Amino acid sequence: MTVSAGKKAARLTGEALVTDRRWGTKRAMSQLIRQACMKTADELPHRETALAAGAFSIQFTDDATNRNLNNLWRKIDKPTNVLAFPAPAAHAPDQSRYLGDISIAYETVLRESAEQGKQFEDHLRHMIVHGLLHLLGFDHVTEKDAARMEALEQVILARLGVADPYNG
Repeated sequence: MTVSAGKKAARLTGEALVTDRRWGTKRAMSQLIRQACMKTADELPHRETALAAGAFSIQFTDDATNRNLNNLWRKIDKPTNVLAFPAPAAHAPDQSRYLGDISIAYETVLRESAEQGKQFEDHLRHMIVHGLLHLLGFDHVTEKDAARMEALEQVILARLGVADPYNG
């Protein structure tokens, strides 16, 4: 199922790929993607709105798959909550842009939400927004970049009704 949402200038289109049944239905995951797309597009800084038009996919998978991807692409042999694989930025101006792919691991998100005392769906929303921001060029390598990305996540998540994930 493909979902589109957001301002005209920041149209985001996401495709849900559910490869682990524990995530639930493709329809439920698509709804979460739609909500995240709408709020992310609405909150992007004005100068970056034009960069946000494009399509992406989110694979809702398991720890084993994310561990393999993490090891293959980052040389880290352990599962992780979310991985983002931005696509190369080069594209013709008249063509639709492919932003990249996101992969989210069920067991890790479930474990982290329990450990952190968060609702599972709230933590999942955070992982979707986090991955999407990576595809849009945000990162947290430097302290300055991390502060900028986290501040934007906090605003987007608040608009989704999710408490600040970095507070306590």
